[in-house]
Amino acid sequence: MSVTIIIIAITCIVSFICFNNEELMDKLIFYPPAVSVNHEWYRFFSCGIIHKDIPHLLFNMYALYLFGQGQHNGGVEFEFVAIFGSAGKLFYILMYVAAFAVCLIPTYMTHKDNYQYKSLGASGAVSAVVFAFILFNPMQGVGLIFIPVFIPGFLFGILYLVISYLLAKKGNSNINHSAHIWGGLFGIGFIVICAGIFGHYPVVANFLEQVKTVRLDNLFSTY
Repeated sequence: MSVTIIIIAITCIVSFICFNNEELMDKLIFYPPAVSVNHEWYRFFSCGIIHKDIPHLLFNMYALYLFGQGQHNGGVEFEFVAIFGSAGKLFYILMYVAAFAVCLIPTYMTHKDNYQYKSLGASGAVSAVVFAFILFNPMQGVGLIFIPVFIPGFLFGILYLVISYLLAKKGNSNINHSAHIWGGLFGIGFIVICAGIFGHYPVVANFLEQVKTVRLDNLFSTY
């Protein structure tokens, strides 16, 4: 059974419940003072299964399905099983869940005394899956939203990190760009370390071997 589909189902169910239950939403949302004062550490994880609205939910779950499940079993979940065998799905779950907490640590350190700050959504964990996919498939074309162009995954990843950093530094958005950055970097680190220790799979070497094949005249392709 697909772990990605199970995660999507759970996230959608809880999110839809919270759309009409503000009290439950407040209990699950990432609220730094509730962690620092009341030690409600579970909020690092619970905030990842709730979303602001339907577009927010659909965008994250579509991205998770696209990169986690993949077409014809070509996503990150499939790669994990190929590397770690029967334990692959457990490693996949571990990466996804751990990304919830890791991506929010910088946010917590910045806003632990900010009683006006709240954050929610699976974006950080989804970013971990997206960047894990890019690490496995750096030359796989990734579409730019609203722009009819595909670019290689590794180039998309670089642009994504740079843009997220600039937007986070600007700091006038309701989107937690910091979580996107740290979630993506965590996904890369998790794969490199775990594949090297438990799977003996040369992730970095394979990544570099694929990137070496890039041709400047074939970086972009249209739909």
